[in-house]
Amino acid sequence: MIKAITFDLDDTLWDIWPVVERAERLLHDWLAVHYPRIAARFTPLELRELADEVSLNWPEIAHDRTQLRKEALRLAATRTDYSEFDVESAFAVFFATRNAVEPFAEVRPVLERLTRRYTLASLSNGNADVRLIGLDDLFAFSLNAIEVGAAKPEPRMFELACHRLAVEPKQIVHVGDDPEHDVLGAAQVGFHTVWINRDGRPWPGGRRAEAEISRLTELEEVLMMWEDGVS
Repeated sequence: MIKAITFDLDDTLWDIWPVVERAERLLHDWLAVHYPRIAARFTPLELRELADEVSLNWPEIAHDRTQLRKEALRLAATRTDYSEFDVESAFAVFFATRNAVEPFAEVRPVLERLTRRYTLASLSNGNADVRLIGLDDLFAFSLNAIEVGAAKPEPRMFELACHRLAVEPKQIVHVGDDPEHDVLGAAQVGFHTVWINRDGRPWPGGRRAEAEISRLTELEEVLMMWEDGVS
């Protein structure tokens, strides 16, 4: 019997990349006012690419997207000869907009219905804050790679969720958009898996999810069939 459902956040409950790109533009505008040499030398995309550079050089923080962004900003400041740089204020500009997401229209109604039958939690590799987004009332808890110390598909986040839910892995369904991070990661720990594929992408290969849906409303039908023993 299924007792709990865990959800990925970015690109599962909302479209994240337009939001991130807007946050990067607003950060760039802020830098143009406060640290103009950074904005003159680096485009928003190049600042993002600095985070990739930091990740390669410091793999021990590769799972922490907040720290990667901050270290990338510090690196940009160093390369433009700023001896003093307010990284916390700079990141705050990015973070506020990064969390100004708009969940897909069906998300809150579906989650509200599901909370009547299951315990819900969120598991994310990103640094979304469900309190700022306004969905924290629907989740028993939310875990991300920063606090766990490892990113999906590594098993640690799924194992911790299982412990906190106090149920067996086979009693948990994980829903996410990423075939590797969500489907493979959850399956290797023993969770049931649902791939949410909003864009009709082909399956990339490897172990398939137990169910594929294009909208969250379809999850309710999948769960009903599983509860009724229909495969």
